[in-house]
Amino acid sequence: MDGEAKEQRNPAWWGRRAWSLLSAVRARAPLVQCITNLVSMDIAANTLLSAGASPAMVHSLREVPDFTPRCDAVYINVGTLSEDWLPSMRAAASAGRPWVLDPVAAAASGFRMEACLELLALRPAVVRGNASEILALAHRSIAASSNFKGADSSHESVDAVEAAKVLSLSSGAVIAVSGAVDFITNGEQVVGVNNGVAMMQKITATGCAVTALIAAFVAVEPSDALVAAACALAIFGLAGEIGMESSKGPATLRMHLIDALYCLDEETVTSRVKIALQS
Repeated sequence: MDGEAKEQRNPAWWGRRAWSLLSAVRARAPLVQCITNLVSMDIAANTLLSAGASPAMVHSLREVPDFTPRCDAVYINVGTLSEDWLPSMRAAASAGRPWVLDPVAAAASGFRMEACLELLALRPAVVRGNASEILALAHRSIAASSNFKGADSSHESVDAVEAAKVLSLSSGAVIAVSGAVDFITNGEQVVGVNNGVAMMQKITATGCAVTALIAAFVAVEPSDALVAAACALAIFGLAGEIGMESSKGPATLRMHLIDALYCLDEETVTSRVKIALQS
């Protein structure tokens, strides 16, 4: 990116872009096929619906040839990975649609790591994970995450930025590292997103849900997956901030977050998303 283009991507530019992409999702209702884990199906589907997208929880290998080519994007999540679902994941990732990978607990087992690396080789548009997952993938070994804690991260997102850049360059995917600050990179640029609240980490599968939202944004902006991912993360985090204003704990936050996502308007989005290029 040259100096002039970089200068244009100020906070106001990001606010307008986030609203533009959310509006495009609402107008076009992209069909997003979700091959996702059993824990996240409900919140992922409701997140997509609240944003204006159309979720399809289709995971049968026999349906992929007929169904996946008609989708606008594909979301693959290995959280409850099984040998039965892996062929469906491979087939959907190879169907020629833009797709997004969530490598949940990539370092939990050799089978899971091998599956993630195999899927990564099928060139997702975006990979979204926590710092430990991205570090493990970047180093291509289970040992890369010696402090493994299930689907939770034992590292801060900033710890994985350099690994994310390397992984992006080697895979061709935009890498999004979730954390207190979300970092998104294409291997050269790094964008930081500062929206969200800590309580969101107490709701199971919020990370899975935001990856589904990234897929919807990629569906309407396939030519710039970095911008799509950053805007989706900011929009979801902003919905969490607004939802927290009326919440007493994780259960009510889950409800109010989905409502807030549905109700977001232009003024709120353009004034409250916090996205910035990192130096």
